[in-house]
Amino acid sequence: MKGPQRIISVEIKNEQDVVLARQRARQIAASLGFDMQDQTRIATAVSEVARNAYEYARSGRVEFSIEKSPVPALVVSVEDKGPGIRDVDAVMSGRYQSNTGMGLGLVGAKRLMEGFDIQSAPGKGTTVTLRRKLPKSGADKLDVAKISNSLMQLPDTQSVVGELQQQNHDLLRTLELLRERQSELAQLNSELEDTNRGVVALYAELDDRAEYLRKASDIKTRFFSNISHELRTPLNSIVSLASILLDHIDGDLSSEQEKQVKYIKKSAEELIELVSDLLDLAKVEAGKITVRPQEFEVSTIFSALRGAIKPMLGTKPVELIFDDGVSIPMLNTDDTKVSQILRNFLSNALKFTDKGEVRVSAGVDDGNVVFTVSDTGIGIPPEDQEKIFEEWTQVDNPAQRRVKGSGLGLPLSRKLAELLGGTIWLQSAPGHGSKFYLSIPCVFQGPTEVTLVGPSVVAEVQAYTILIVEDNSETLYAYEKFLQGSEFRIESVRTLTEARRKLRDMKPAAILLDVLLENETSWELIQEIRHEDRLATVPIIIASVVDNRTKAFSLGADEFSTKPLERSWLLERLRKMVIGRPSKRLLLVDDDEVSRYSLMAMVGAHSYSFVEAGNGREGLELAREIKPDGIVLDLVMPEMTGIEVLKALKADHVTAEIPVLVSTSKRLTKEERSFLEKNAAGVLAKGKPRDEVVKAVEHAFGAVAS
Repeated sequence: MKGPQRIISVEIKNEQDVVLARQRARQIAASLGFDMQDQTRIATAVSEVARNAYEYARSGRVEFSIEKSPVPALVVSVEDKGPGIRDVDAVMSGRYQSNTGMGLGLVGAKRLMEGFDIQSAPGKGTTVTLRRKLPKSGADKLDVAKISNSLMQLPDTQSVVGELQQQNHDLLRTLELLRERQSELAQLNSELEDTNRGVVALYAELDDRAEYLRKASDIKTRFFSNISHELRTPLNSIVSLASILLDHIDGDLSSEQEKQVKYIKKSAEELIELVSDLLDLAKVEAGKITVRPQEFEVSTIFSALRGAIKPMLGTKPVELIFDDGVSIPMLNTDDTKVSQILRNFLSNALKFTDKGEVRVSAGVDDGNVVFTVSDTGIGIPPEDQEKIFEEWTQVDNPAQRRVKGSGLGLPLSRKLAELLGGTIWLQSAPGHGSKFYLSIPCVFQGPTEVTLVGPSVVAEVQAYTILIVEDNSETLYAYEKFLQGSEFRIESVRTLTEARRKLRDMKPAAILLDVLLENETSWELIQEIRHEDRLATVPIIIASVVDNRTKAFSLGADEFSTKPLERSWLLERLRKMVIGRPSKRLLLVDDDEVSRYSLMAMVGAHSYSFVEAGNGREGLELAREIKPDGIVLDLVMPEMTGIEVLKALKADHVTAEIPVLVSTSKRLTKEERSFLEKNAAGVLAKGKPRDEVVKAVEHAFGAVAS
């Protein structure tokens, strides 16, 4: 490979030579086709390095050459035999402080050129190599000998004044370019402002659409729920009456009449199946589905399914096979929902299998039980395998037109599987049958009851009953709101007589007791509770307008607070006394009330207690006052942005160590993202599904033990 081709060299012996090196650099750059700006950059970089060599070594040599591979480039080497540089890295990074400005020229030259290399050591001089890729026009017409000859004919000395004039011309050209760029930026900013206004209007329209769709979804859910209940009764009546006719209770039917009644009964049963699916979906969307796990054996489910499904075979030459499930350990989950899912699988398999077999089996894989329903039916094309899990969707084929269905069974099955902590998937190919899989934990990991809020699953632990003895309606209403959505349910009474009657029939998890009840006080009731063996260990919380703390504790109260109570204080005390686990307190700082409510619903009040702030200033005050375990912070708020709030939190020693999770729908700039990476515990985009929200909260603040 050929080395660089030398163009010309300049010896640096005085100030005039530095000027000459600059001139030669500009002349060579012009000959090589560089534009005016690049000519100025190259000349300035060479001048700075040459001046550096003269000032610190009093002499040097500048050599210009062309490098043809791997990419054609101008190479400028500046070499001196001076004292060298002791710490090159410090000089080039800008950390080195010098009264003479040592290093500034080198750093500037590096920024101006595409390639920069420096070799130096104390007592061994310095060599700086600069590179800049040739423009295409210069590379195509490259004639090194011609450029060198033209430069040799120029005089060796040039006027310093002339060079200064040239620099002034370069500066004026640069200023003119900057003015043009500034004008272009102003025009661009104006266009961006117009675009931003359009985007804001679009967001407002989308919000309106989202609200409209939410209302439409609510109406649809209510309609499905209501119509399902209204249809179920007459349909059941039709089936019952048809059964009476087919049993010949009131006399015989002709063969034609019997066929007609059978059709009526079958149609009614299909409608009942559709209504049941609709009702289940309505329950899911309305948050009414409940999981009730209990122990059972797989063989028990298989036996029940065999009896329920076998009549669907009719005269088809299809064998229904249930593999022995006795090797599967005892399961602890909702057997009703498992049966419902498998029944949907089997119903579909039998509908689309005209001969061969339908087989049901089960196995254990990494703590999960995996049910498989396989058939030798028509199979499902790959492009349709996800569609069948969409509501009201059916695959278009001759078999589907022959066998009617609602298209709700599989979507409902997937939702029920997710509710049980599992998944559904399938393997299928046209003409080779299908395999549907259901994988769920052998032991249901959730709480004893699970309800759905909107489309997301929110787990709620078994409700603990709290007896509240309070005669003030407003205070009682506040307590109900405090405990709404938590793991505690309320039984309330207004008098001591009602309280004693309640306590004879129940043992509450805790008692919240007011002292002054109209014309009586509750001190005597506390003593009665503490002297009765059945109730002696029930925690008692006293809430009163009068601070009788000492008397309350002496009579056996576990906690005391003057009114009004704080929600977070009450939840923390109840959880500590009743469940034995303290909850973490989170501060939600967001001007959008719906966003705060959604996050609390998704995360679950049983896992955390919440304090809400509607703006940044209120959030800062509460953070200093209550010192929460974590803060969930919105970025876009009036008066004070989330970034400003976060800076203020980190600047205050009281709140500096509180972890902050940023929850926002804002598109972050590079600077904002960099700031949040250093100062926030995480960034969560609004609108994420529940599982991602819970994961982000647990990652930022730590999971709460259940």
